[in-house]
Amino acid sequence: MDRTTPAAGNEEIELYIRTIYSLLRSSGPIRLRSLEESHAGINSSLHHRAESLEIDVTALTYAALRLPACFPDVSLVVMGQMEEVFQRRGYPDVETWRAVAARARRRKLYYQENRHILAAFITSVSDIDDMVPTMVAYQIEWNKLHQKLNHNRTLLADLGQATATTTEGRPPSDSAPLASEAFLTAKRKERIRATLELSESDFEMLCTLWPGWELVENLRKAVTQRMDTRVNVLGSGLSDYRRSVQLWWQRLDATHELELGDRPLYFVSSNTHSLANLFSGFVRQEGQHIIDLLVRERPEGLDEEYRRLLDEAPEQVGNLLYYASRFYLNHGPFARQTQAQFAKYEAGIGLQRMRDPHCLDVEAQIVEISQLRTEWLDPRLGDFTAEEIALLKASNALILNIDYPLGMAAYHVFSQVSTAVSDLLGVYIIGKAATLNGRVGDVMIPNVVYDEHSKNTFLFRNCFTAVDVAPYLRYGTVFDNQKSVTVRGTFLQNRSFMHVFYEESYTDIEMEAGPYLSAIYEDIYPKRHPLNEIVNIFINAPYDIGVLHYASDTPISRRQTLLSKSLSYMGVDATYATTIPVARRILRQEIERQSHLARTRTAQSTEGVG
Repeated sequence: MDRTTPAAGNEEIELYIRTIYSLLRSSGPIRLRSLEESHAGINSSLHHRAESLEIDVTALTYAALRLPACFPDVSLVVMGQMEEVFQRRGYPDVETWRAVAARARRRKLYYQENRHILAAFITSVSDIDDMVPTMVAYQIEWNKLHQKLNHNRTLLADLGQATATTTEGRPPSDSAPLASEAFLTAKRKERIRATLELSESDFEMLCTLWPGWELVENLRKAVTQRMDTRVNVLGSGLSDYRRSVQLWWQRLDATHELELGDRPLYFVSSNTHSLANLFSGFVRQEGQHIIDLLVRERPEGLDEEYRRLLDEAPEQVGNLLYYASRFYLNHGPFARQTQAQFAKYEAGIGLQRMRDPHCLDVEAQIVEISQLRTEWLDPRLGDFTAEEIALLKASNALILNIDYPLGMAAYHVFSQVSTAVSDLLGVYIIGKAATLNGRVGDVMIPNVVYDEHSKNTFLFRNCFTAVDVAPYLRYGTVFDNQKSVTVRGTFLQNRSFMHVFYEESYTDIEMEAGPYLSAIYEDIYPKRHPLNEIVNIFINAPYDIGVLHYASDTPISRRQTLLSKSLSYMGVDATYATTIPVARRILRQEIERQSHLARTRTAQSTEGVG
């Protein structure tokens, strides 16, 4: 075992985690301010100016993107696994409250405006590890805004005057752009920047986070509203998490009537668009219309990228069209008709979706391999002979693709799937990660994973190598035989924590591989996964295990962090470079399986005749 790996957890981080859970055991709400000292004490790599009087705009941006826009008005946050948990703790019908969403975190959230209560559906302890530090960071930085704004009476008068000219502090939606443009003159923006003591780049980031009138409204609130949010976890028992996943599976199984438990199944944890795009053929059929839209409307400057790809790498144009299809599907007066056409293409290949489940917010897609139309497949998935097409048509196997869950939710989901499915044929995990020595857009292929949850070091045979991915990656580099560490949360890291792993050649930081491997272990062996051990599942795995991570963050070099910008189109390159090998492997594995079954039937028939 690596000398420092088991003790890699920083003492301050461990203290912070223990403080969070000891306080949340209380039957009543606790104040986030009781966690602020412990939060600042870890010197998080995402919030390194928590103790400073200076506003940490990057941390504020990261937190605000992962919480709903109404959060400054929230006085109480209640967390529960499913509606039943909320009901038995005195919050009936939370799903009738106003549904709200965060821009950069998938989670079911409902807001009761008259009582200023936010209800958050959680799927595992990882939601607590993620959401609580995020709320603490937001509160710390919001209160810095409050303090600095109240030192400038002239600006306060300006903000008050702006508010007085509107209805309830907000202009009508159609006049908001004009109102913000009229109020946010260059002189006023400079006064705001100087009052907040922000650099020009930090102020630009704040204006991007809260564009136009949203900036005015949030600053107005920050003047009068010092944040003092309370939080209460209503159901924290392991059984509640398990029940929520069981309900999710029961609904999935009942909705689609595909006998999920009785059919061979390939399990994929990725996203909701890449496999569907590779299989459905919609974007290829509508390609010229999408190109026309790119050239005409120039969304995100993608028309320039299209022309560049035509000259330099025409085989990569497909990725651009997949990305641009989201504009096409939501553009113009015929958007609804286009979306209906898209759904028809998916139905034509036997792809079914389950959206908005009753409790667990994990979208699922089911694909019947026998329904795939090889003429619609992305050309990068390979050429198929007539015999291979016939073998795929004869398949009874399914592909279950889920929108990758957060942290320990992966353990609960796969434990349920492996319990309910009689014949698993492969497990393929695609997700974002931080890289300690690479660049954003690189792909890491680990065969060693240290898990902060179980303290186990997992050794396994990754069915993918660099050769499988490199042909489809344009901008990044592929690294295989890597060592990955699964962390408990994005805020629960600091530079000393990361350097311990970096010194032991761990280069890949993410949140799902460890929980998945714990659940895979329990599917293979007749016992619970161990703790603080080297766990070798290299030999006994009865099915494919493939793990592919693409870098969205470089926390040590700070060339790009999760805070700085979205991967946007650049992320599509790595997304499809990792999805294509998964789709290729599933199809080739199934062709081989069907061929073997056909040979076995022939042999049995021959023996019967003999």
